[in-house]
Amino acid sequence: MASVAIPQPVLTSWPRRFTEPLPGIALLAAIGLIGKFIEQRIALYGRAHHLHLPNIEYVLWAILIGLAVSNTIGVPRVFRVGIATYDFWLKTGIVLLGARFLVGDLAVMGGVSLTLVLIELALAISFMTWLGRAFGLNRNLSALLAVGSSVCGVSAIIATQGAIDADDEDASFAITAILALGAISLLVFPLIGHALGMSDHAFGLWSGLAVDNTAEAVATGAIYSETAQRFAVLAKTTRNAMIGFVVLGFAIRWATSKATAFKENKAAFLWQKFPKFVLGFLLISALASFHVFDKGQTAALGNLSRWAFLLTFAGVGLRTDVRAMFKQGVRPFVVGALGEVVIAVLTLGLVIAASRIAHF
Repeated sequence: MASVAIPQPVLTSWPRRFTEPLPGIALLAAIGLIGKFIEQRIALYGRAHHLHLPNIEYVLWAILIGLAVSNTIGVPRVFRVGIATYDFWLKTGIVLLGARFLVGDLAVMGGVSLTLVLIELALAISFMTWLGRAFGLNRNLSALLAVGSSVCGVSAIIATQGAIDADDEDASFAITAILALGAISLLVFPLIGHALGMSDHAFGLWSGLAVDNTAEAVATGAIYSETAQRFAVLAKTTRNAMIGFVVLGFAIRWATSKATAFKENKAAFLWQKFPKFVLGFLLISALASFHVFDKGQTAALGNLSRWAFLLTFAGVGLRTDVRAMFKQGVRPFVVGALGEVVIAVLTLGLVIAASRIAHF
């Protein structure tokens, strides 16, 4: 009887498993830190010259630098294993991010304002999903744009990316569109608010409802007035607190849709497909909401999440193929721009109507 030689698997030694990713991780950290440095230098320049410059976060700079490296000189093989760990840093950052989203923030909002937040979420998710389909965007990109414009911008996009297993190109498109439109709101929103004679309360509420990224929402309120800033923070924080529920809903929907025929044991199938890190996010959020962590520990968890995302965003840029992005054309940006304009107009109408009813 002839014998068949079975190739033996190549086992990687533990020292090599530990050291092999280090060059790539170091590259991720270097790119992320350069992005953070650029963000801080622009902010310092604006303060020194008394200019209200758009707060272009390190998120976008890290992605752009990574894109420039990967699509010009390319990434040498020695870095690739470490760069691939960006998915681990993504999920770690999302879990730690839960410390910044307190369920208790929902109770601080008044009944009218909380109702407006819930209406904004429903309108934004429904409209952006429909608009994405109307323009022929793929399902995952439509979902990322919808959750980014309805909840809290970049944080929601990266959380949902992991939950629905979206491509890096889709995430890059959604993040770029949301950040670009957020920067524009810094200039446009205060002009509209003053033209309409909006009160500080009303303008702050509108900023917190319509501007996606937290930094831009707070800055937009601050440009108007200190009081407007406080209401913008309150409304935006309440939107942020909904991230866990929204991502959970998208994750369950994605998991159920992956089956051609739903398995006999639905619970086991859902558990197998469900992204477990979402549960970690909800757990940390619940612990923070019940004050299990003191202020120092909460701040430390928040800082650790930022460090994790520092590596994540650089990895997204390094693994994104610009040519693949351009195959989708300008449609994602058109969808993002149209969606943001419609959501801004709708929320403005809701806030003006509510201010007349509740007299704020």
